[in-house]
Amino acid sequence: MSNYEKFISAIMNKKIISLKFDSKEKGVIVRLCVPFDYGPSRIYKDGRDRYHLLDLNSPEGRHNLSILPEQVIDIEITNECFDPSDYVHWKPNWHIKRDWGEYS
Repeated sequence: MSNYEKFISAIMNKKIISLKFDSKEKGVIVRLCVPFDYGPSRIYKDGRDRYHLLDLNSPEGRHNLSILPEQVIDIEITNECFDPSDYVHWKPNWHIKRDWGEYS
């Protein structure tokens, strides 16, 4: 299964992932993340698709990540589920369709 397929599966099954990626600034990092979406960024206006996540265990505290596919080294799906209501505090407009109830 590709990293992309694992990411989509984690979204659909509401599973936290372990993301290993090249941060460019800090080298290779592993973080536990909530997978939010995959597609162009609303912040970066370059039109490139990115993995959009919430970093749960950064030393700097929880924050959003937008990672280019070439930065991703590995994605592992954990057994830990998440509840979208704990993390989605806006009216979502996802690129990837999912069944998250009112958070879809």
